Amino acid sequence: MGQLLVRDLDDEIIRRLKRRAVAHGRSAEAEHRAILEEALRVRAEDRLTAARRFLRELSDGGPDSAEMIRAQRDARALRDLA
Repeated sequence: MGQLLVRDLDDEIIRRLKRRAVAHGRSAEAEHRAILEEALRVRAEDRLTAARRFLRELSDGGPDSAEMIRAQRDARALRDLA
């Protein structure tokens, strides 16, 4: 297994990560792994869902490009809030 080193983290981020780890009953390292795994899994699922929706819309006569742009913008806004 590989290792990952993250430098120059803000002290507040480190405190929040440690609090989150305690709340989930994990070590800080296990919490970091869980956060990374969740972030990457969710994005992969989002892409797969978007691709399936796009193909479904194509078979129905084509996607509504304005709706697709709105959905992408909303998804980005939600990620930015997290």
